Amino acid sequence: MLVVLNNYYLCGKFPIVFSEAKDKIVAKAWRKDNRENSLAEVFSSVKVPTNAKFWRKLLAFSGPGLMVAVGYMDPGNWATDIAGGASFGYTLLSVIFISNLFAILLQYLALKLGIATERDLAQACRDHFSPAVSFSLWVLCEIAIAACDLAEVIGSAIALNLLFGLPLTWGVALTALDVLLILFFQYKGFRFIESVVASLIFVIVVCFIFEMIKSRPEIFPLLSGMLPKSEVVFNPSMLYIAIGILGATVMPHNLYLHSSIVQTRDYPRTTMGKKMAIKFASIDSTVALFAAFFINAAILIVAAASFHTSGHKDVADIMDAHKLLAPLLGTTLAPLLFAIALLASGQNSTLTGTLAGQIVMEGFLHIRLKPWLRRLITRMIAIIPAFIVTVLLGAHGTAKLLVLSQVILSMQLSFAVIPLVIFTNSKIKMGLFANGKPMKIVAWTASGIILILNLYLLFDTIFN
Repeated sequence: MLVVLNNYYLCGKFPIVFSEAKDKIVAKAWRKDNRENSLAEVFSSVKVPTNAKFWRKLLAFSGPGLMVAVGYMDPGNWATDIAGGASFGYTLLSVIFISNLFAILLQYLALKLGIATERDLAQACRDHFSPAVSFSLWVLCEIAIAACDLAEVIGSAIALNLLFGLPLTWGVALTALDVLLILFFQYKGFRFIESVVASLIFVIVVCFIFEMIKSRPEIFPLLSGMLPKSEVVFNPSMLYIAIGILGATVMPHNLYLHSSIVQTRDYPRTTMGKKMAIKFASIDSTVALFAAFFINAAILIVAAASFHTSGHKDVADIMDAHKLLAPLLGTTLAPLLFAIALLASGQNSTLTGTLAGQIVMEGFLHIRLKPWLRRLITRMIAIIPAFIVTVLLGAHGTAKLLVLSQVILSMQLSFAVIPLVIFTNSKIKMGLFANGKPMKIVAWTASGIILILNLYLLFDTIFN
């Protein structure tokens, strides 16, 4: 009986809103009969010392937060942050800060969903919605991953051009070979991947500390930029970049990624064990996302201090920014470190994008492909438009494509956020870990703001 009810539920033959009694029956059947693990090859593979002190436990849970933070400092962020800083000075710092707060909230909900239910967001969507709705959400998520991958391809190609003089078209084609790099890292184990990601983030942080020191930003205008201003909403040009920053900061596929990779920890699958896991995973995520905030803010601050204050307000291109850094900052080391950080950012995003694509396809469609094949498919989807634009329009066209990719990401965001909020609010799915009333209000408010901003941008784009 339970199996029959469960199958009907998964096929969408019951309405989404059930009576409490039916929900409990279906929930029991779901827990019993649908136990495939997210990222099964690394599920519960990282040991957690349950009787150790605070810092040893925190160290064991550290890693997933950094992998998620990678998505908040990828080459797409660079394009929007440089454009925002050069055009409007420090004004859009407030957008980066607010976006980061949204990110902390939503990633907390994602990790809580993964730990409490032992289902990633894609699996939870497949369990809850009808096949037609699940398929639509999968398509939208794949579009978001392709847009993110597009930014990685272009960013890595630009970095290779800046460092080695490699033509952009060659750089775009060369990025297809990073499939081999991904396979090597996956073979070494999940902890090894986390170590590589952490090392590359460290490189990016060091590079931008140097850039910040050399650009000498003005402190009081910088602090003023942290305060929200109404002109961000009512200035169409500013709003376009602001929503691009939102899309680059709060990335939809990161929610799927985080809900899965927190399950790589081997904590006790009990109520107390899950409480411990949520606590330490939340600390890991919050600290990592503040590191991402520093890098995003640093890119915008360097652009504002270097370009906006010197009158170069039309700089929206990574390559133009690279050329201007040496004469404006008075050192040839600045553009070199800028390019190194960009390459590190692109390669980091490649690693996490691979995992996100695997999680989404397996979770929504229950189709398991070999990682190299999955990555190659996603990479081709991104490489083809990037190659065409690079050939036809050159570097200027790729810059516009970078910003556009982040706006596309932002417009996909609500389709991941709303299901996440619905699931984490549900006591049937989350049990004791369901959101309390204050968290429900905050989560729906953030979701509403994201939805309204995206609808406003869509309306403005169509009619203006």
